[in-house]
Amino acid sequence: MKTKAHVVVLGCNFAGLTVSRYLHQKAGNAINITVIDRKNYVNFIPNIPIEVFHGHDPADNLEFNFLKFLKSDASSFIQAEVEGIDPELGKVYFTPTERAGGARETLDYDYLVIALGCRLAFDKIEGFAEYGHTFSDSYYGNEIRKYLYGEYKGGPIAIGSDRFIQGNSPKTPKIPTALAACEGPPVEIAFSLADWLVRHGKGNASKITLFTPAGTIAEDAGPKILEQLLPMVTQMGFGYKNNTVGIQRLTKEAIEFKNGTSLEAELKIIFPNWEPHDFIKPLPIADDQGFVVTDLYMRNPDFPNIFAVGDAAAVTVPKLGSLGHMECEIASEVLAREVLHGQSPKDIKPLEPKVLCFGDMGNHKGFYMHTDEWWGGDTSILKMGYTPYFLKLGFKNMYYTLGGKVPSWGMPMSEFIGDRTLF
Repeated sequence: MKTKAHVVVLGCNFAGLTVSRYLHQKAGNAINITVIDRKNYVNFIPNIPIEVFHGHDPADNLEFNFLKFLKSDASSFIQAEVEGIDPELGKVYFTPTERAGGARETLDYDYLVIALGCRLAFDKIEGFAEYGHTFSDSYYGNEIRKYLYGEYKGGPIAIGSDRFIQGNSPKTPKIPTALAACEGPPVEIAFSLADWLVRHGKGNASKITLFTPAGTIAEDAGPKILEQLLPMVTQMGFGYKNNTVGIQRLTKEAIEFKNGTSLEAELKIIFPNWEPHDFIKPLPIADDQGFVVTDLYMRNPDFPNIFAVGDAAAVTVPKLGSLGHMECEIASEVLAREVLHGQSPKDIKPLEPKVLCFGDMGNHKGFYMHTDEWWGGDTSILKMGYTPYFLKLGFKNMYYTLGGKVPSWGMPMSEFIGDRTLF
C-alpha cells in the first residue's frame, strides 16, 4: 500500500493557512498535512489601523482561531516554535509552546512549505521601545491607540520605513531591489491618520511627514502611479522626506537618519527592516540574508521538496500580501500535481509579480493600486473612492468566513472591480 506524502507547513498566518487549505483542496487524501505555528490564531494585520482609528482594540475583531478549518481538512496542528530545519535529512526541529519548558522535538517530512514570514527588526532601532509606535500587531496597535486617545499633544508626526536589507543569491530569479520592505502601509496610515486628526480637532495632513530610505516612497508602485500620487501628497499638505538611507535612532523629540539629517516628531510611526529568522540564515536553501531561495514556482532549486511562500521567500519583494496569495496558489498546484500525477509544472503559470493593494484613507474611502510596472510590465492603475475601502473590508470578511481558502475567483473579482472603480 502506498504511503501518503507528509507535507509539513511552517507558519499559519496568511500564507501558511492559505497554502495549507489549498493543498488539501488540490491533493485531498493523497497527502497528510501538519501545520506548525507558535500561536493558534491569525491576526488580520492589514486592518489594524482601521480598528485603531475607530478607537477599537484590534484583538477584538482581527484575531480568529484557525483550528476548526484545519480540522475540517483533517490537517494536524502543532503549537510550537520552529527552531531548525535539516534539508538533507528532511527533518524539522521545534519546541512546543503551549506551556513553557517543552523539550525540543523532531518531525520528518516528505515535502516542506516554509511560510514563517519574517522578524520585524524593531529591536535593531535605537530608541524604538521608548519613543516609537507602529501597527504590526494587536499589542502595538493598542499602544498607539492609547497614545492617540490619551497622550498625544498635537505635535508633528513622522511616518516611514527603516532600510530593508534584501538578500542576494545567483539562484534567485531576477527581481528589482527594494530599499523598503513595503511602503503601502505608511502611505495608507498617513491618509487615514490625517482624517483622524481632522475628525478629532487635532489638525490635518500638514502635521504629518512621510519619509523613506529610498529615492521615492512606494517605489514598487511604478513611475506612472507615483506621477499621480506624489503631487497629491504635496497638495494635501503632507511633508515628504526621501533618501534618508535608514534610521539612526529615535529620541523623544525627533528621528535621526543615517544620511545625517533629522525630523522633528512627537509621534513616530515606524516600519522596520524585515529580517529572516536566524535559524534559516545558515541553511543551504537561503540567500545571503536568510530568505528562502525559490524559482518562480516557489520551490528551492537545490532541494525540490522544499517550497517557500509569503514573506520568507526571497522572490517576495515587496513583502506584500497579494504576492503571497499568488505564491500559495502556485506552490499548492505544483506540489499537488507532483504527488498525484508525478507531473512537472510545465502547464502551470509561474509567478508574475504585481502590486494589488487596497488601502484605507479614512471617512470610509480607500485607494486601490494595480501595477506591474516595477517588474517591467505596462499595467498601472490607481483609483480612489468608497469601493476600495469596502473591498478591503470585504476581503477580511471573506478570508475569515472561508478560513483562508479564498475561491479561485476571489482575487480576480477584486481586481476586476478595483480596476473599474470610479474616482
